[in-house]
Amino acid sequence: MVRPFDIEEIFPEAAAGPPPGRRRPGSSAQGLAVTLIADYTVRTRAWLPSGAIVALLGEFGVTAGAARTSISRLVRQGVLEGSRQGRYSSYRLTEGAAADLSNGGTAIAAIGVDPGPWDGSWTVVVFSMPEQESTRRRALREHLRWNGYAPLYDGVWISPDPPSPDGRAELAAVALGSVTMFRARHLELEAEVDRDPVQAWDLAAIAKEYETFIDRWGPLAPRVAAGAVTGAAAVRARTEVMDVYRRFPVLDPMLPDVLMPPGWPRGRARDLFAQVYDGLLRPAQDHVRAVSARVANGPCPGIRAHTVADMAAGVRRDADRPRPAASSAPAVAAGIDD
Repeated sequence: MVRPFDIEEIFPEAAAGPPPGRRRPGSSAQGLAVTLIADYTVRTRAWLPSGAIVALLGEFGVTAGAARTSISRLVRQGVLEGSRQGRYSSYRLTEGAAADLSNGGTAIAAIGVDPGPWDGSWTVVVFSMPEQESTRRRALREHLRWNGYAPLYDGVWISPDPPSPDGRAELAAVALGSVTMFRARHLELEAEVDRDPVQAWDLAAIAKEYETFIDRWGPLAPRVAAGAVTGAAAVRARTEVMDVYRRFPVLDPMLPDVLMPPGWPRGRARDLFAQVYDGLLRPAQDHVRAVSARVANGPCPGIRAHTVADMAAGVRRDADRPRPAASSAPAVAAGIDD
């Protein structure tokens, strides 16, 4: 499975299994590149000139060298594929990355949507691996993090959601037989030693993340509604609001309302995200098209932004566009000349 983002951007000590809620501030140039490219091409897998990607990242303060290094790494990781015409190269999302990002968009759009009644059961994943198998342990923990689980104890991870057939198959592939999964109810011991499953998540820290998001983006919403944010500023704001908000499906376990403290800020954050993200769609899309056309000396077909509603419905990707005459992607990754 292609993972366009690094789990350690959300949980810096993911391999050690700390309580959820702590996040590394800011985002890497690589993370910004993925968010930026996905926001305008995930539904079409359109080709973008590398010079346009570098120029757009430059508007975030990313140096040209760092931008080109990020592109090369994304190619090596299977997130982007490249094409070269003469000394100019273009890139687009791979099939696997586009599928993963499209699924991630559905999860992002589902934040704050009522999932329906909860049956009171938890999905419990229990595993045991020798300490020397650190690579396998890390891969399993990362998989569980991405899928909304948290460690109640070391080797005991839980989620309120029942696993899908695909989820069970993916877990089996990662764990390689060293794991047990079951659905169970919590029985209270009425003693100080009893630990509520909800304590697997640091709800206070997660609420603080939401409040920080609201404080950061709330003042911008009226200006967006008034059409006062345009050009490069629109792209920066739209990319940054997504780059922060995309972490919440992993940070927030989407526990049933009955388990949440009063005044939980998830709904307010979701409404604000939709106002900013959708409100900036037109000016940001126009700017990305303009920068790409300037670099390519002509229009770049397929650059098309999407709304939160589009993500909720599943961002539909058009049939693959014809691939420009090119050398192989590895050759492009070896040297980006434009």
